[in-house]
Amino acid sequence: MTDDMGTFRTTIAIENPLRRGELRHLRDTLVDTGAELTWAPREILEELGIAREKRLGFRTADGRAVYRDIGYAIVHAGGTHTSDEVVFAEEGDMILLGARSLEGLNLRVDARSKQLVDAGPIVAAVA
Repeated sequence: MTDDMGTFRTTIAIENPLRRGELRHLRDTLVDTGAELTWAPREILEELGIAREKRLGFRTADGRAVYRDIGYAIVHAGGTHTSDEVVFAEEGDMILLGARSLEGLNLRVDARSKQLVDAGPIVAAVA
């Protein structure tokens, strides 16, 4: 993980839930708690056979609206994995590990050490 203006980057892996065991590693992925979804290169998602399930609009930091396809994938990071919706990132888009994946992975950002760490027990309602 490297420092980048107060943020950090890590390596994640993407896997097709229908083709378990075939992973693609994405080095230098920006950990972005301000982004809802994880963004992975379209070419990688296509190689893995991840299907486009829907198309959503996103507002960029500079105010533009962009539309991208979304598919279902297994996201691996920090020694754990989760299923999530993943954006088919186009040329020029950032590759991001988003907040929903972090929550599903039960990881949190340790800003001081610039690492992903276990978020601890998950809050649950009990009778």
